[in-house]
Amino acid sequence: MNCIIIDDEPLAIGVLTSYCEDLGGINIKGTFTNPFDALGILSKENINLVFLDIEMPQINGIDFLKTIDHKPLFVFTTAYPQYAIEGFELNAVDYLVKPIPFMRFVKAINRAKEILELRTQNSKSADNLTSSSGGSGSIDQFIFVKSDYDNVKVKLEAIKYIQGLKDYLKIHTNSSKPVITLMSFKNMQAKLPSSMFIRVHRSFIVNINQINSIQRSRIVIDDMRIPIGDIYRDEFMRRIGLG
Repeated sequence: MNCIIIDDEPLAIGVLTSYCEDLGGINIKGTFTNPFDALGILSKENINLVFLDIEMPQINGIDFLKTIDHKPLFVFTTAYPQYAIEGFELNAVDYLVKPIPFMRFVKAINRAKEILELRTQNSKSADNLTSSSGGSGSIDQFIFVKSDYDNVKVKLEAIKYIQGLKDYLKIHTNSSKPVITLMSFKNMQAKLPSSMFIRVHRSFIVNINQINSIQRSRIVIDDMRIPIGDIYRDEFMRRIGLG
């Protein structure tokens, strides 16, 4: 895995470099205290992962990321947890709050590897589809669920949250009409990418990218306030960088 580190603090760069060396399998292609200095390597080399600080004097890390057309995977590393929601809205692999424990670093790397493997599989599938059809094709990220007598295609990015209703699940999407399916939470979670979805209550799975705000023990998605269960709280708060 090729990665670069962008952080205005040399000490933070040193910690991440040491972690990468201890873990192994990570090729650090460059370290930068000024994010603009990293643009050259991002455009010329195949960088799989970027460790990106947020509060930097030259430019905010989030704003810098928005300037990149073809984004690699990235992990935010910062001392400021208030940026967590915005970070996940940009599809961050993870959000690490300084000082970063080594095991949290390992979990972030494992997530990045899983996403890279999934992208590779999808790319191969797309190539096979193009070869078999003789033309260009693309694969959307979606799932099929059985609703009544039909197998309904639901795009992952359109799912806001999933609500449990006894033996049924109610999939709330950007469409006005939810999809109701006879399925367990366990089987549903097996269909969903863990980088995007998380269970926050015995009756709810949420799309992290759809979260508007967090109010004490509730998640706000549009006009819906979803409770955070006690047994799910620590994992959820960790995932969004507040734990």
